[in-house]
Amino acid sequence: MPTTETELPIDTGEATVPARYARPAEPVATIVLAHGAGAGMDHPFMAGFARALNDAGAATLRFDFPYMAAGKKFPDRPPVAIAAWRAAMETARELAQGGPVWAAGKSFGGRMASMAVAEGMPAAGLVFLGYPLHAPGKPEKLRDEHLYGLTLPMLFLQGTRDPFAQPGELEPVAERIGHNAAIEWFEGGDHSFHVARSKRSPEEDGASLAGAVAKFLTARA
Repeated sequence: MPTTETELPIDTGEATVPARYARPAEPVATIVLAHGAGAGMDHPFMAGFARALNDAGAATLRFDFPYMAAGKKFPDRPPVAIAAWRAAMETARELAQGGPVWAAGKSFGGRMASMAVAEGMPAAGLVFLGYPLHAPGKPEKLRDEHLYGLTLPMLFLQGTRDPFAQPGELEPVAERIGHNAAIEWFEGGDHSFHVARSKRSPEEDGASLAGAVAKFLTARA
């Protein structure tokens, strides 16, 4: 039976944003999920990923950033996005009843999570769904400096056709971070983990990542 999702509001200080919480029986961890720059928490990719995590035994809390909740096109500036992350994590910790709480995000959402942790936000670990290491075609302008002071477990999930981080570009970053960082490459996947000529839906693309995440979390439970 699918895990029931509950809608709840989160006060970020800047706005009240919507969130969806789902908790299976005796979850191994709670994972807070943030969307990417162009689509909100209810995008089929995010929904598929969250529900597959629920099936794998993890609770999930996915939320919208203030700009998305307001119907705006351009992502929030880091201070606003980080405040939203802090509020979502605080809500998740209350719901987790003492269990571990991880931060995960698609592209922009994951990068903002790591910046929030770098500024002191507590988290059991970080999961990146397509980390935007650099803008497409601009590999010389890396977005990595804040990662090197972090000591918590980090899992980078990346498609091999992702223009935001190609094979060979993330490995030096993970090596510099240290043994707590791991990379999982998805052959043929683009920035949304879709494989060309694949008949998988966005929901199935998101769900396909849950196994690697559940394995990583369970090994560190």
